[in-house]
Amino acid sequence: MELLLIRHALPVRVAAADGAADPQLSEIGERQAALLADYLHVETIHGLYSSPLRRAAETAEHVGRRLGMAINVSDGLAEWDRNAPEYIPIEELKATNDPRWQALVSGEWEGDEPREVFHRRVADSIESIIANHRGERAAIVCHGGVINSYLARILGIDGANGFFYPDYTSVHRVAAASSGERSVVTLNETAHLRDAIELRVGLR
Repeated sequence: MELLLIRHALPVRVAAADGAADPQLSEIGERQAALLADYLHVETIHGLYSSPLRRAAETAEHVGRRLGMAINVSDGLAEWDRNAPEYIPIEELKATNDPRWQALVSGEWEGDEPREVFHRRVADSIESIIANHRGERAAIVCHGGVINSYLARILGIDGANGFFYPDYTSVHRVAAASSGERSVVTLNETAHLRDAIELRVGLR
């Protein structure tokens, strides 16, 4: 089967929330998600899944409406910092060389659960989806950390959670054989954003 791992579109910035920050999509994010939906419309997709977090769910809603599909929400696809009281777009952290960016890249992040628990949760959730779609194509809208975790597992990169940067609404394809073999087919597909640089990088 073919698995499409898709990062959510750009959400609004939340500096300090009363509780967990769970931001909605920004204006740019809504445009990114609409273009993603158009991009995927030509493909036959048999199952559409989403993280429960709002930025992923709203991105998946665009795809679901365009494809006429229901969305299956999986709690196991949530990001490693789902309970954090802030959401700062990664581009902002990277541009300022923020210590949080450096920690993410080096794999020294502190999440809501131990790293091994997060990696196992992600792997179990995705493998369950694969098992339900043998010989088919399924799409998962999730998060950068989730994508990094699963692809690092396939590539044998021990403990990596930030070995590469997935763009907003980027598509990453995995071939999953019934024998258990997993291989990365593509990384960071963003052809749907090619005519708008501000949409591709998530900045105005």
